[in-house]
Amino acid sequence: MDYEGWEKAVSEEIRGDSLWWVEAYRLGLFIADTSWYDVTKLIRDKRTLGLANQLYRAIGSISANIAEGYSRGTGKDRARFYEYALGSARESRDWYHKGRHVVGESVTQHRLSLITQVIRLLLTMIPQQRGRTLREQQAPYETVPDISQTELDNLLKSVPLS
Repeated sequence: MDYEGWEKAVSEEIRGDSLWWVEAYRLGLFIADTSWYDVTKLIRDKRTLGLANQLYRAIGSISANIAEGYSRGTGKDRARFYEYALGSARESRDWYHKGRHVVGESVTQHRLSLITQVIRLLLTMIPQQRGRTLREQQAPYETVPDISQTELDNLLKSVPLS
């Protein structure tokens, strides 16, 4: 299943909601659908039965928490649910790593890549909702005003070199 084909198959009721424009939500929903097959494979091996349950619960929680947070009235409240989604995404990544021996290396890498995309998006969304950024804001830097080369040389001579 590729992303474009999956997107077209999603119900109009879901695609018609403004939530659909949230990329992290769409990717979370896509991961949940693709992981269905992985979980089915994990259930067949008794050693990974519990892992399958944990994985699917964590995966399903990503888009569900984004959806719930999107519907909240304040940025602080939205951020809290986006943080839950972030926790679920990181948990899912952990479970996929543990299940790699059953689902296969290439499938695992694909799922880890998708989940990492969601994590990066959430790490941008959360501070935006909280009203602060995680990055340093651009600061104006003062430069030496226009002075002649002679004035600059004299200025530099006056600076002690220790």
